[in-house]
Amino acid sequence: MAPLSLLLLLLPPLLASASAPGGKYSRAANEEPERPAAANEFRIVRLNQIWEKAQRLPLSAVRLAELHSDLKLQEKDELAWKKLKADGLDADGEREARLRRRLHVIMAKYGMNGKKDAHLGDTNYIKDGLENDILDDPRLEKLWNKAKTSGKFSEEELDKLWREFRHHKEKVNEYNILLETVSRTEDIHKNMITPLEEEIPLKQELLHNKHAELKEKLHSINQGFERLRKVSHQGYDSSSEFEEPRVIDLWDMAKSTNFTEKELESLREELKHFEAKVEKHHHYQKQLEISHEKLKHVEGTGDKEHLSRNKEKYAMLEEKTKELGYKVKKHLQDLSSRISRGLQHNEL
Repeated sequence: MAPLSLLLLLLPPLLASASAPGGKYSRAANEEPERPAAANEFRIVRLNQIWEKAQRLPLSAVRLAELHSDLKLQEKDELAWKKLKADGLDADGEREARLRRRLHVIMAKYGMNGKKDAHLGDTNYIKDGLENDILDDPRLEKLWNKAKTSGKFSEEELDKLWREFRHHKEKVNEYNILLETVSRTEDIHKNMITPLEEEIPLKQELLHNKHAELKEKLHSINQGFERLRKVSHQGYDSSSEFEEPRVIDLWDMAKSTNFTEKELESLREELKHFEAKVEKHHHYQKQLEISHEKLKHVEGTGDKEHLSRNKEKYAMLEEKTKELGYKVKKHLQDLSSRISRGLQHNEL
């Protein structure tokens, strides 16, 4: 069996492309010519379908803006992959499989993967998340409940801590999806009767890369849990170098690499700039939620002029939040890739 065919068998059923001609997830549908921006939010049909479905879900304004940013980043990487594939690269299908895994994670993150327990619908870290979201892990639930009742955290610090818990949950979800993919790959390898001799080294290398990725993610998860345990018991350290959960995560990973002192210092400065960008994004998210609540109130008054002004402000805040969200996620992706390469170099 060709390597690309093998990987296509391993993709999560929800995200696998329909083989029937004209299917909504078919290759033909997703490679059709680009449409005008006014007609579609995204240039890839599948992503437009996900976005249109999201509009019908009870997602808050902030969660919709976050989803939009995630899909924009997914679109950018999928279009880049299509160019690579046209040039004959990604012969083993590894990049394609990674993109599909990431889309599966996005669907799960916003409760769009069809699972009953994936109800992240109308949650956001500002107000609803503290009451309605779930962590799916008794250890995390115990830590969170202890932190909430400890009296060691202000309301703002609880919001920040909740972002850390939710970030940790998303890392675990991504790890579980990758683990499932690796398990399927290994099962198929074991059940193959007579694999082609030239395919064996390629498949072994593919499995080795996946195991390395699993090890890296598990290391990050363990580090993250220890941090959550420490913070939940002791509160936040006022002398801590960073405050944003994702930045703390990256910095802890960076210190585990063999980067030189000069490289670490350069990375520290870049992380400070990244954290400022994240805080700016949080500011706009909060303003968007406030504007959304105000808009709903004004809609009930019947004041057309007031409604028009509020709609304009809301549209401006929504666009700015989406734009900043994309920039934050793209910067995070770049930083994560650089630090991951440093971790992989440690293994050599």
